[in-house]
Amino acid sequence: MANLTDSRVAFLATNGFEDSELTSPWDAVTGAGASAMMIAPDGSEITGKNGHVQTVELTAADASAEDFDALVLPGGVVNADHLRLDKASITFARSFFEQHKPVGVICHGAWILIEAGVVEGRTLTSYPSLATDLRNAGAAWVDEEVVVDQGLVSSRTPDDLPAFNAKVIEEIGEGPHSGQTA
Repeated sequence: MANLTDSRVAFLATNGFEDSELTSPWDAVTGAGASAMMIAPDGSEITGKNGHVQTVELTAADASAEDFDALVLPGGVVNADHLRLDKASITFARSFFEQHKPVGVICHGAWILIEAGVVEGRTLTSYPSLATDLRNAGAAWVDEEVVVDQGLVSSRTPDDLPAFNAKVIEEIGEGPHSGQTA
């Protein structure tokens, strides 16, 4: 496993996130030595659909991708639906692609990437109900446990978290990818 000491990872979510899709990657990256920071559209804390409460350290409007080495986007229908309507969150997510930095996305989290205009020509997976949305946005959707496309790591459901976490750590360890573009 890569050593991520000195790496800073942003997690972007809001209320209604899938609890394990936040907590498991968070534990994985911090366990590999990275520091993690919770970013949300607003508020001092957010609550997952199963009750996990996470302290918000910075709003999306005040966050800058320049301060981080990677981004993780947990899923959850309510979370993803709200994030894709928040301009600051969309801009924050898109900026990681503009800076060629690794991004991990799972389940419904891919909705924000569609809004950010960064999936065209990319291969990724998601919760199956997003397949048509992703294809309509120009992505090649595949039904696989984990997909890596030039620094973009995607997975389908909480069942995929072990593979997702391993690939997120690997991609963060590799650093920027020239093919990771907006």
